[in-house]
Amino acid sequence: MKGVAVVTLLMVLALVKLGEAINCGQVDATLVPCVPYLTQGGDPTGPCCDGVKRLIAMTPTQQDRQDACECVKTAAARYTNLKPDAATNLPSRCGVTTNIPISATTNCKSIP
Repeated sequence: MKGVAVVTLLMVLALVKLGEAINCGQVDATLVPCVPYLTQGGDPTGPCCDGVKRLIAMTPTQQDRQDACECVKTAAARYTNLKPDAATNLPSRCGVTTNIPISATTNCKSIP
């Protein structure tokens, strides 16, 4: 009986860990308010900066950051009119720092 309880606990912990994984839908949703800034320039909006801050909060581990980077990379490739300087400057314009660049060419495996 004790063995069954341990196995059940391990399965629950594994499911919780899987449930915490970053998915591209979450990443996209946090950055959608930034699309006008990233494609047209100007200033990032409050909701955009809130999304950037949420993305940082969602990515505490290296694996999370690398996974989010892959999502951002895929999303960035969809926007052919993405302004590279706007993308590079977005975190600092929102008053934060992050290791997740917004670029279609990033090597996400190099993210610390």
